[in-house]
Amino acid sequence: MHDKLRKLAAAIGLVVPLLGASAAGAQDKVVFQIDGNVVPFYAPLYAGVENGFFADQNIEVEFLYAGASDILTNIAAGNVDFGFPNGDAVVAAAANGLPVKVVHTTYQRGIGALLAKKESGIETYADLKGKKVAVTSLGSPNYLQLQVGLAKSGLSIDDVTVEVVASGAIVQTLQSDDVDAIVFSELRKYALEAAGFDVNMILSNDFLPSFGNVVVTSSAKLAENPDLVKRFTTAVTKSYEWVIDGHVKEALQISMDKYTPTWADQMDILTTAFENTFVASVWQSGLTKEKGLGAADFTAWQMNADILAEYKVIDAAPKAADFVVDPSSIE
Repeated sequence: MHDKLRKLAAAIGLVVPLLGASAAGAQDKVVFQIDGNVVPFYAPLYAGVENGFFADQNIEVEFLYAGASDILTNIAAGNVDFGFPNGDAVVAAAANGLPVKVVHTTYQRGIGALLAKKESGIETYADLKGKKVAVTSLGSPNYLQLQVGLAKSGLSIDDVTVEVVASGAIVQTLQSDDVDAIVFSELRKYALEAAGFDVNMILSNDFLPSFGNVVVTSSAKLAENPDLVKRFTTAVTKSYEWVIDGHVKEALQISMDKYTPTWADQMDILTTAFENTFVASVWQSGLTKEKGLGAADFTAWQMNADILAEYKVIDAAPKAADFVVDPSSIE
């Protein structure tokens, strides 16, 4: 009898590793296409992969990179599984009829901002009258932010001189006083302060609700494989939760070690930016405290779409409920 039990136990012992190997081999491989390039601002996602949060959901991730419009085209065509473009691009894609769905509003607000040296006296958009302001292009979100900010202050684009400056040089134009203000990213405030400049900042999201990077997939994938979408958004949430829960430096170190080594000398500035901007008010909001990270603010999404239509960025505003999904509703 004992021999039979020993043989049975040995047989089970052989079977368990085989089952484990089979399960590991069955991981869902997904392509995740991210907006722009390999930069440490995506450290939570890199850390999520390295910490096994995606593997815990039985998902293997391959990162690719492209511009937002290309990402959305690829999503709609089924060329990639998930994308991480900016919110404005998603609204434009939805307005053009692309079958894309936001399944995780990762950035609860946009990070666009007007920056000016404190000595300039520019504290409100009304103070821009007669001033020279730089944006990266006349088709960029920051140009729209400038237009809306001026309108809210009773001014128009004709009340300022607009300079178009490439993103790699726009901060330098402010440093050298070639312009009076720039409308770009609030993250550049930390670089300016590190260089010894006192800076006034006006967040664009205060008058133009928008969203930075959000997770998107195709309507078809959401309908056909909601389980995969749910597991993927769960892994994204766990990745950001880990960073928020006191692991900013660890996440950035993971990024530097394996993904973005050329940024290593920016560790201090990045740590400040993560703690003061991303953790403080970009990845989290009153809504996420109630419903969890990635929650969808349908009112803000609709307002964004309506403003884009008002300023002729898109022909007509799509309904937010048609292209935005709250991750908690995915079954």
